[in-house]
Amino acid sequence: MAIGYLTIQARTAHDALPISGAQIWIMDGREKNIFHLTTDESGETKRLPLETLDRSLSLHPDFQGTPFISYHVLAFANGFNTVHISGIPILDGETAIQPIDFVPMRQMQRIPEVTNIQVGAPAVSMAGDRDQKIPDTDPQVLRQVVIPNPITVHLGSPGAAAANVTVSFPDYVKNVASSEIYPTWPDASLRANIYAIITFALNRVYTEWYRSRGYSFDITNHTAYDQYFIYGRNIYESVSLIVDEIFNEFVRRQGQTAPYFTSFCNGTTATCQGLSQWGTVTLANQGLSPLQILRSYYPKDVEIAETNIITGIVTSYPGTALQTGSTGLDVQTIQTYLGRIRRNYPAIPAVTDQTGVFGDSTREAVAKFQGIFNLTPDGIVGKATWNKLSYLYTSVTRLAELDSEGSTLGIGTVPPSSVLRLGASGQDVITLQYLLNMAAEFNPTIPAPAQDGDFGPETQQSVAAFQRAAKLQPDGVVGPATWQALYQTYLGAEPIIPPGPDAGGTQYIVRPGDTLWLLAQRYHTTVDAIKALNGLSSDNLQIGQVLRIPTTESSGGSYFEYVVRSGDTLWLLAQRYHTTVEAIQNLNGLSGSALRIGQILKIPSPQTTPAPYFEYTVRPGDTLWLLAQKFGTTVDRIKTLNNLSGDLLKTGQVLRIPND
Repeated sequence: MAIGYLTIQARTAHDALPISGAQIWIMDGREKNIFHLTTDESGETKRLPLETLDRSLSLHPDFQGTPFISYHVLAFANGFNTVHISGIPILDGETAIQPIDFVPMRQMQRIPEVTNIQVGAPAVSMAGDRDQKIPDTDPQVLRQVVIPNPITVHLGSPGAAAANVTVSFPDYVKNVASSEIYPTWPDASLRANIYAIITFALNRVYTEWYRSRGYSFDITNHTAYDQYFIYGRNIYESVSLIVDEIFNEFVRRQGQTAPYFTSFCNGTTATCQGLSQWGTVTLANQGLSPLQILRSYYPKDVEIAETNIITGIVTSYPGTALQTGSTGLDVQTIQTYLGRIRRNYPAIPAVTDQTGVFGDSTREAVAKFQGIFNLTPDGIVGKATWNKLSYLYTSVTRLAELDSEGSTLGIGTVPPSSVLRLGASGQDVITLQYLLNMAAEFNPTIPAPAQDGDFGPETQQSVAAFQRAAKLQPDGVVGPATWQALYQTYLGAEPIIPPGPDAGGTQYIVRPGDTLWLLAQRYHTTVDAIKALNGLSSDNLQIGQVLRIPTTESSGGSYFEYVVRSGDTLWLLAQRYHTTVEAIQNLNGLSGSALRIGQILKIPSPQTTPAPYFEYTVRPGDTLWLLAQKFGTTVDRIKTLNNLSGDLLKTGQVLRIPND
């Protein structure tokens, strides 16, 4: 069997906060657990090797099956709703990066809700024609080509009652490319397809195709109209690296400004006048460049253009890569970005170089940042790294500003008593708009309205989206139930902490009004213990500062939390996590053995880490040596763990594999 790879990235608030200590279960096609992992301080898991099918199958358009094996992920983090993702395609030699966008539970919410995401096969393998409408001569167009960051995507056909989600433009393109084609294709083929995807979206934005018709989104995910987008799906590393490099480049005809309408289809079950996705593979194998491939399907005078107008980005790329030896204001800018981002991502080392001088510590900080965010970790700030730094800086500072603004507005814990609807204005509307902005940071289905004190259509749409997310009647009117849900959401998101204990205590982000004494009282520790753990020499704190709070373990020992699923019993859980039924009952105060789906259990664990091994069922062709290579261990360790005296294995035999 071939091997592909999967890594998990658990974050919230548009990547502004990593979720450390999240519990991740990787399951096979039968929903059987094969790995149990915990995310690190950057919200990541290690890269897992997973069995799949041979790469060559994904390079032949005539292959009738699916050239991959699918896996499932269940993700749980304390204080957040659970995420279940099914059908993640793992392809030979490719790394699938699965983002987990955690949404905080409301303050009074006792049981996590479960968000189910279905991925499945890419659009290129599907039958069916596309009806991508070519823009007419509608005069309502933008003056310049602009990268919409974020872009709003409607999850359905234009007229369908479906949710809108807002995502960064690069993430949108990565998602579409991973949803449309196979990441195993040649580089020139991938780039040609990605140029078509970028340009198609920019054409929709430039012509205001949907917004000029009264819709509140930029593009849909329905392949009959636009291009395939699966919110919450995995992306592929090979795709991600290309998109970070070219996401602000597009196709246009020479002498024209507008992005060309780059329609496309798979070229096998569906044909069109535009690009053939499978055809690009053949042309790439013939040695054609991405531009030559594009000119094979579109007019011969198309060219690749670039726009540096990126909404939501703080400053534009200076045009020259920054590296060891560089000096000046641009270096100071990235040092400022790294210093602020580091508060939320403490794995990034501190920059100790002179301000404006790109020395060794700046290079090390850049390389670590690149490693965390799927960029080539070369320590050089090129266009892709600059834009990602700028995007993350914008995200973390916006979250901190919102947090501070809430205290300034005097949000408190008791909702206003007013009923607000279209046409209202005043201080309560500002409070409403602030709460909606905070909710939007953690839930991309909620658009963030302007905080202008006027209840206009934009605010009404945001209220209705929040009501849908909160399972309320989406009438766009803010009465007692909506106010209560808004406050529960707001209070459930504070303190804004990447939850979960680690070796250095619980991570906490300082908020307005915090003092060491108040934190010590809240977390049942001492001021001296907090100062010692964080290397503090004074009592001064800064808003947004990341602290580690000492955790006190109970006499029952440490534990992690588990959400009960269909088929679970206390005996099965005790076997899976190498404890006893009695230990689980004692830790949870249970008098019987009955469990209910969605119930949160505390599972005893000596060091809040996964079990030392997982179970594996032997398949035809398996040998001890192959299993050792596959799972990064040794033959002797497997034999010792299973009390094996020989090397022979039987199909169906259950082995314990060290969980390194």
